[in-house]
Amino acid sequence: MSEPADQTQAGMRRLAGGVFEMGSERFYPEEAPRRQVRIDPFWIDETPVSNDDFQRFVDATGHVTLAEIAPDPADYPGMPPELAVAGSLVFEKPEGPLPRGELTPWWQFQFGADWRHPRGPGSSLDGLGAHPVVHIAYEDAAAYAAWAGKALPTEAEWEYAARGGDADRDYAWGDELAPGGQIMANYWLGDFPYSSEQPDQLVGPSAVRNYPPNDYGLFDMIGNVWEWTTDWYAERGAAAAAPKSCCIPHNPKGPASVQVSYDPYTPELAIGRKVLKGGSFLCAPNYCQRYRPAARQPGAVDSSSSHIGFRCVRREAPPV
Repeated sequence: MSEPADQTQAGMRRLAGGVFEMGSERFYPEEAPRRQVRIDPFWIDETPVSNDDFQRFVDATGHVTLAEIAPDPADYPGMPPELAVAGSLVFEKPEGPLPRGELTPWWQFQFGADWRHPRGPGSSLDGLGAHPVVHIAYEDAAAYAAWAGKALPTEAEWEYAARGGDADRDYAWGDELAPGGQIMANYWLGDFPYSSEQPDQLVGPSAVRNYPPNDYGLFDMIGNVWEWTTDWYAERGAAAAAPKSCCIPHNPKGPASVQVSYDPYTPELAIGRKVLKGGSFLCAPNYCQRYRPAARQPGAVDSSSSHIGFRCVRREAPPV
């Protein structure tokens, strides 16, 4: 059941909250276990924060994003000093199929790539004002939210909103990815990463409100750009093995310790990772089927890329 259509406030929707089924056991192991959680009422942005929105924030505060600041080599053991240059990760479509075993060679760290230059130093925001802002690190998203008098959502809040009132659906709109052949979100059409059915200039974030909203009136909850949440990332195995509780978790917030979120494959880098939700324009049926409410992946808080953005929430004050 959808929320009342008149529950809007300055580009936000009020969601009534309640108990819902979070997670999935049909796709990737980190989404399990499927469990009940309880969420209080809250407001959420109808769309991801756009370039125009972020420009107003920067104009008002002078905020400089992490991608615009050169990293300190002392924070990254082994980094050559000549690589300590401001920049961000940019997707570059390969010319053809890749040799087996190559790991994500489509990502290139480009000096000078940032939110104002989303495809690299020679690009601009011309014509992209209504597109989601990208190359946003976690601290940038949190700074915007504080300026706007809002907050970033928890993973549970985000997933509740994305499900649109139906926790049994695989996608934000139903159980079919493209019902009746209709493309419902901005995800990769073709064989990822080298063959796209869209023109090259369209391989990237699309304008917000370009695809149908879910039953809560929220746009781009699936595909387009990944979105930051406040939860530290942890694999679900530990949660699945934990003793069952008689109580339904109320407003869960993920692990309390940042150490839980460290990448076990790079133990020398003690960098926290937050949960990203929603998938992006790079998710594809043949590679990353994470254009679903239950899908999740870690995002290092010191990193940004051309497929990560965010949206905000505003929580209601608890009754006195």
